[in-house]
Amino acid sequence: MTQQIASIAAIAGQFDAIVLDQWGVLHDGSNAYELAQATVDGLHDTGMKLGVLSNSGKRAAPNAARIATMGFDAAVFDCVMTSGEALWQVFSGDSPPAARLYPIEGQAGDAAVWAAGLTIDLVDTPALADAILLMGLPDGTGPDDYDGQLTAGLKQGLPLYCSNPDLTSPRGGGTYVMSPGALAHRYRDMGGTVYFYGKPHLPIFAAMQAALGCPPERILMVGDSLHHDILGAQTAGWGSLLICAGVHAPDLSDATLADDLDRLAQAAGMAAPDYALPDLR
Repeated sequence: MTQQIASIAAIAGQFDAIVLDQWGVLHDGSNAYELAQATVDGLHDTGMKLGVLSNSGKRAAPNAARIATMGFDAAVFDCVMTSGEALWQVFSGDSPPAARLYPIEGQAGDAAVWAAGLTIDLVDTPALADAILLMGLPDGTGPDDYDGQLTAGLKQGLPLYCSNPDLTSPRGGGTYVMSPGALAHRYRDMGGTVYFYGKPHLPIFAAMQAALGCPPERILMVGDSLHHDILGAQTAGWGSLLICAGVHAPDLSDATLADDLDRLAQAAGMAAPDYALPDLR
């Protein structure tokens, strides 16, 4: 059963490294959470190894820079790993899985920045592509907004590479927007082939563990999603701490938190998180 704790400091001594989700733990996409910066600085001051593990379609460097603009000292993090970075590494290998990608991106130009250094072409129609690159969605995207592109890709038998498996992402004021993972699942439900990079899939956890140089039982994953952060940590053999103010907040009550988490975890076919906190404090 999940243990409710007063602060992360109460359990930090059990671990050699703490890995933090980005959206929903450090910030809401626009602003840092009130207590997060001081908590991160305090952990760093104890000598704790710190990492950021994010389902961001962008590469690691832009995400580190974005964290810095919100007031965090990027130097305190031993490793920033994103799902976009993991996918870039696949395409930078000796045998990239596709040469011509049709990109779906949050902002125009994101895919071009991501593809820098790769020997691939970005094309403006699925008809010219070998695969679809799904790395972001504009805020306000609806479930069927990309059905035309998906249908065209499906007719050509194009695989889809999703570099952000999140279903939703937080925005200011407690609101959430549709994330690329939801569109990738739609393509798969239509009959398309989808390759997911990021949490909860094991490769990104293995990459972070190798960078930190710690055994799995000495790493704690802190995230706001049972389906991505907590499930991935459990698969990797890491400890897990759920931030309850995140995506599951509507389904959780302080008075019945442990029971609520057991119920949600059972419905998802997984174990409940080891620990729970209202926010990163």
